[in-house]
Amino acid sequence: MLDILSFNTFVTQNILVFFYYMGAVVMPVTMYLFKDYLVKHFSLIKAGHDKLYGFYNSFSNNEKKVFWYVTITMFVCMELCWRMVFEAMIGYFDMHDYLFTISQELKNAK
Repeated sequence: MLDILSFNTFVTQNILVFFYYMGAVVMPVTMYLFKDYLVKHFSLIKAGHDKLYGFYNSFSNNEKKVFWYVTITMFVCMELCWRMVFEAMIGYFDMHDYLFTISQELKNAK
């Protein structure tokens, strides 16, 4: 318990995994489920009787395909960056734990 209170042992790995999945799975799913609400309440262009005409509807079919390819590619790249940030943080905290363990073993060996 003293190691946790003195920050010699971190509790962050489980917390980082939790927040990784919150950002990688829960947030995109939540945004997808509430997309109609967001468009209805935050659309910049509104026409009569709740018909929404926006940026996307002005595209031709070919442009809509390109829009979706670009959107999906950006989403995959953001997910990859999100993953790499959390892997780097977990690696950093693992290195700290290993170095602390080695330093403790060296102290005990003296």
